[in-house]
Amino acid sequence: QVQLVESGGGLVQPGGSLTLSCSASGQFFTSNTMDWYRQAPGQQREFVARVTSGGTTTYGDAVEGRFTVSRHNAKNTLTLEMNDLKVEDTGVYYCASFSFVTRTKYWGQGTQVTVSS
Repeated sequence: QVQLVESGGGLVQPGGSLTLSCSASGQFFTSNTMDWYRQAPGQQREFVARVTSGGTTTYGDAVEGRFTVSRHNAKNTLTLEMNDLKVEDTGVYYCASFSFVTRTKYWGQGTQVTVSS
């Protein structure tokens, strides 16, 4: 099992910035991918960003150029720096990690991000 705990959510005005963090523990391997997803009220869960153990990053179209994902392999942590936030970025943000060893995707409980004036 892998445990993922997100932190850093909150209320921010449009155009503002926020940084989310995710801490992994348990049967976590450096080879695990680490992702961010989000889910707005009444919407399906949406891919936000991914970073592989080698540092390769991928972003969803909606956040490309505004969000930056990074990971600290030695500390098993994942960070999402969000800039120029928009109202449509509002939602619950989830940390996720896929294990190539157990072939399982693990999810955190999520952290709420609200962008509003």
